[in-house]
Amino acid sequence: MPWACHPGWIALKYLENDEKIMEQGRDHNPEISEQLCEIARKTADHLEATFGTHPESVIADHRYGYIHSILKQGVISHDNDINRLQFSDKIDRILVNRFAGPVIMAAVMMGLYQFTFTYSQLPVEWVENFFGWLSGTAAAGLPDGLLKSLVVSGIIDGVGGVMGFVPLIMFMFAGIAFLEDSGYLARVAFMLDRVFRAFGLHGSSVMPFIVSGGIAGGCAVPGVMASRTLKSPRERLATLLTVPFMNCGAKLPVFALLVAAFFSDHQAGVMFAITFISWAGALIVAKFLRSTVIKGESTPFVMELPPYRMPTLRGILIHTWERTWQYMKKAGTVILGISILLWAMMTFPGLDKNTAASMNDVQKARARLENSIAGRMGHALEPVTRFAGFDWRTNIALVGGFAAKEVVVSTLGTAYSLGEVDSENTDSLADRLKTAKGWSPLSAFSLILFTIFYAPCFVTVVCIARESGSWKWAGFSVVFNTCFAFTVSALFYQAGLMLAA
Repeated sequence: MPWACHPGWIALKYLENDEKIMEQGRDHNPEISEQLCEIARKTADHLEATFGTHPESVIADHRYGYIHSILKQGVISHDNDINRLQFSDKIDRILVNRFAGPVIMAAVMMGLYQFTFTYSQLPVEWVENFFGWLSGTAAAGLPDGLLKSLVVSGIIDGVGGVMGFVPLIMFMFAGIAFLEDSGYLARVAFMLDRVFRAFGLHGSSVMPFIVSGGIAGGCAVPGVMASRTLKSPRERLATLLTVPFMNCGAKLPVFALLVAAFFSDHQAGVMFAITFISWAGALIVAKFLRSTVIKGESTPFVMELPPYRMPTLRGILIHTWERTWQYMKKAGTVILGISILLWAMMTFPGLDKNTAASMNDVQKARARLENSIAGRMGHALEPVTRFAGFDWRTNIALVGGFAAKEVVVSTLGTAYSLGEVDSENTDSLADRLKTAKGWSPLSAFSLILFTIFYAPCFVTVVCIARESGSWKWAGFSVVFNTCFAFTVSALFYQAGLMLAA
């Protein structure tokens, strides 16, 4: 028990605002704990007024100073480690420089996206052609009916749309693994600390943001869980509510689809813009939350930077495969199940024979989809969502995206497959969207904005409830994020229409 420990250690923990120790102190003896808190506050105010610093910084300085003095005495000596640290310090003079650092960081991210889209283009085409061939073969070999519709539209065109981006995801993960293993991502966190403090967040919030997909390809679930390392409850709550804005691996297929279809000449630039928008949106929302519902002072940030290392090929391959396999496994299980469910919702109840008899094939395919359960839901939302440029098919996809963001792609694939008269059409989903009525670069980017900001996936919502200790904050993230996303998308779309007029 901490209260059986040395009094000096307990005093340091109170000066560091260690919430866990302070909570145990309140449980052990509330009166003494309150007195200690008051002494800690007075000491912190004195340090702030005298030295312009916080207790945490003073304690860290003394701790590392003590360690440094021991090393100077020759108690521990590793020449290779010392040389590596000196080499890292020389590199950091450039890479974390106040002026050059951000420029280099932007160039690194731009290079990552250029590498990903350039070298994944051919493998993506191979996978798309494979699923196109598979769809055409299944359509030709199966008799007309529900089974054929399920296999072609529900499974192959649904899941195939998500699996088609496996090469892109793989190249993205490989690039991120290289940056992570080299030690550069820790420098990104260090550089962003000053920015984060200006928006009411802690420097330690950077890593949860990066884990969630701050560069691209992460996952909000471990990002939310990583926020538990923050000592301040208010900063922790602001972090776990905003990390879902990052570009997780589930959002990447949506972005890749729309960028390939409507911005093929500037893919890396548009992806960089998407990353910047997600960070800017997260920071603005964090500032809003910290100024309203989660008020409180920011706490200082102390971080030890690891030395630079040359990543090993084996390490990069292992990290890339693990993350890519998780993506593929999710596509083959969760996404498959949701795709089949949404196919059923987009197929039934269908049309009665008398109504169908009076229509040609083109009218019949569209009417069947519009009359389905999902079609009716999409049309019901359309009077509102049209202000953001979303039609009823997009609405179906976005509703499915509440379960998992990859479902947006698989649902669009199913919706446009079911609405297709030629069941053996093997065009990719991107090609179909290019020529579909109501789609344009303006509506596509509006959808990208909505996808960045709207409600987290179901698993992330559960994680937010667990980490915050309340379903109230989980519900808040769903409602607030969706309203914020729609507002941003609608304003962008309407402004675009006005400028084009």
